[in-house]
Amino acid sequence: MKIDLTDTTSSKINKALVQGRRAIGTPAVGMVLTLVIVTDEENAYDALRAANEASREHPSRTLVVIKRVSRTPRARAHARLDAEVRVGAEAGTGETVILRLYGEVSEHAPSVVLPLLLPDAPVVVWWPVNAPLDPAKDPLGALAQRRVTDTYASEQPIQELGARAEAYTPGDTDLSWTRITPWRSMLAAALDQVTCEVTSVEVEGEEFNPSVELLAMWLADRLNVPVNRALSSGPGLTAVRMATTCGPIVLDRADGGLANLSIQGQPDRAVALKRRETAELIAEELRRLDPDDTYASALRYGVDRLGDDHAPAHHSPAVAAGAAGAAGAETPAAAKAPAEKAPDGKPAAKKAPAKKAAAK
Repeated sequence: MKIDLTDTTSSKINKALVQGRRAIGTPAVGMVLTLVIVTDEENAYDALRAANEASREHPSRTLVVIKRVSRTPRARAHARLDAEVRVGAEAGTGETVILRLYGEVSEHAPSVVLPLLLPDAPVVVWWPVNAPLDPAKDPLGALAQRRVTDTYASEQPIQELGARAEAYTPGDTDLSWTRITPWRSMLAAALDQVTCEVTSVEVEGEEFNPSVELLAMWLADRLNVPVNRALSSGPGLTAVRMATTCGPIVLDRADGGLANLSIQGQPDRAVALKRRETAELIAEELRRLDPDDTYASALRYGVDRLGDDHAPAHHSPAVAAGAAGAAGAETPAAAKAPAEKAPDGKPAAKKAPAKKAAAK
């Protein structure tokens, strides 16, 4: 069921939600959180579709905030809030409210959103594009327990990755980090199968891909060995090669779907390592609403090394430090590397002697 409201208020939107639930015969809907999506008109459809798919696992109230740009003085002077309320099949498993803010109303988005939040439920804010450099200080971000950005959508992803490191606040996370979860898990499992020490690592992928940088940072943070960055044509992250005292361990994914895991002394095996859709990434992030300490550890590793002389040549010092510390995760294989090591898509430099290592 869909209800359109023009020049409305938050109070009228709440009444429309109650009306919609009664009309479809479900006056009480078990929702576990409020997901606030801050986007533009161009990207709203894809973001909402991903949120609806994720709601099958996490029933939620989804609020889509679209700030409409007024191009004429007359339009800017006319403050207005339009809303589209969806319940039932059109809203996935939960409820959806699309909010379009015009004129001065767009400057007071938190006042519009606050009355629509589910009581006593966590709040997650997601910026599919155009995320603020400091999400925790954003007026909408301040309402949330978790703040989700996507550095990959930035025009300058590597520079933005450095800014994320500097502005990190517990509760921040990034979908570029979420994309490497299968890689970190697979590398951790591979190291659990051997009793060797890792001596060096090479991470290969597309140039300027924040996920490649984050994986290199995680490996550098956790393994405490040199980490090389190599370039490939992609798609995304294509290979990780670890030199160990027992021989090489290689995880190679040339086609973006099926990967090959090679461990010295064992037969090669094919492993599923496909590139995931946005809906899967959002669903993963909604599974945990506490701060991601592994992500924080990797970012702080980079922040501590701002201006490091070992920064990759085509990075600014801040970016190199951000890249050197954005990928951390405690894994069962942590004890396999020299000093509490653990293994945990466009890369950056070809060579950067990092001091710790990671993989998600």
